[in-house]
Amino acid sequence: MFTVRVGKRKMARKNFRNRLLLCVLSLVPVIVVVTVVLQRYSDSATADWRRSLPDGFDFSNRGNKRLSKPAARLCPNGMACPDNHFSFSIQSGAANVVAPKICLQNKMVLGTAVRNAGVGINVVILNGKTGELIKTGNFDMYAGDVNPLIELLKSIETGSVVMMASYDEPASKLTDEARKLIAELGSSKVQALGFRDNWVFVGGKGAAMDSGFEKYKKNDRASNKYEDWPEILELKGCIPRFME
Repeated sequence: MFTVRVGKRKMARKNFRNRLLLCVLSLVPVIVVVTVVLQRYSDSATADWRRSLPDGFDFSNRGNKRLSKPAARLCPNGMACPDNHFSFSIQSGAANVVAPKICLQNKMVLGTAVRNAGVGINVVILNGKTGELIKTGNFDMYAGDVNPLIELLKSIETGSVVMMASYDEPASKLTDEARKLIAELGSSKVQALGFRDNWVFVGGKGAAMDSGFEKYKKNDRASNKYEDWPEILELKGCIPRFME
């Protein structure tokens, strides 16, 4: 004769459900804590990641899977200059990787974005009266020829503003004649410019320029930031309008 123990089976199922419910309830606080920790870590990691990207990236379109293109601001915020002055900013090259950039009135006039920067010495010439861009050029002083640079320097007219920035190697082909012509524009460091030194300069022909419109950093492996190249140099200021 078979005996069906329905009561015991129901009790066993009830006990199993109770134990399962207790397990689930005990896991809820753990899940909440883990979620909070992960959320905080994610926010911190995202902030660090954004800070590591170059200035100008736009994150406003978060639904786009691809990174947004850099925003239009390619130059640092300009200085507030008095009347009859032009604001400028110059950044030298970084090693042989990042090209220099020169900005006038918050607008880039030389750099990678406008496709006119290169290794050696980069030059921008402005009309000192109007601030109008006259000419830009880059001159390879390692594998190139110094004569085009000398011709450009000799062609500069009175009342012009000249801005220069080094990139990679600015000195190997730089002759005494070229150094003298640059010194006549107001540079006090060009005579010392050597292999892979960093240098930025603003001068002029026939115009008085602030002697502080120049920075120079010697290539010294013991103190270089980029092994065989010194750190980036940055220069900002206000150029006085040329008055005859």
